[in-house]
Parts: sequence; structure tokens; C-alpha cells
Amino acid sequence: MTSFNVHVTIENKPGISDPEGETILNDLVLKGTHKTISKIKTAKMLKFTIKEKDKKTAKSKIQEICDDLRIYNPMVSKVTVDVFDS
Repeated sequence: MTSFNVHVTIENKPGISDPEGETILNDLVLKGTHKTISKIKTAKMLKFTIKEKDKKTAKSKIQEICDDLRIYNPMVSKVTVDVFDS
């Protein structure tokens, strides 16, 4: 088996408000230091290390774990799973 690093990014779906991102943006705009930035979206990232036979199996297993543990709300969250060689 090979060891893989898997990054799971959880962010709000388009159209769902992101108060944390809006607060960060407003702080930048209010301070006037970065006026070229027009939008900030926040996300959570979970980093797994898993031993599996291939990338496809590693991705599938981590997706299954995330679904089983309900670590995100599928109604409002978009989940991206990226697999990298260790």
C-alpha cells in the first residue's frame, strides 16, 4: 500500500452567505489597505494521511469517512477532495 495525503476542503455553496469572509473583507476595506480585493470566501480544510492501493481508492475512502461522520452539511456546503502522493 502507498501513503497518500488527502486534503478535504469544505466551503459554503454559491449563494450561501459567508459572514466570516465578509467580515475579513470589510476589515480590509475599512482600513483602506487593500482596495483591489472585492471578495473573500472562507473554507475549512482537513488534512488526512491514508494508506491505500491507489489515489482513486484513497479519495473514495476519505469521501466515505466525511459522509459517514457528517463533518459537513450537504445542504449548504461544497466539499472538494484532493489526493497527493506523500
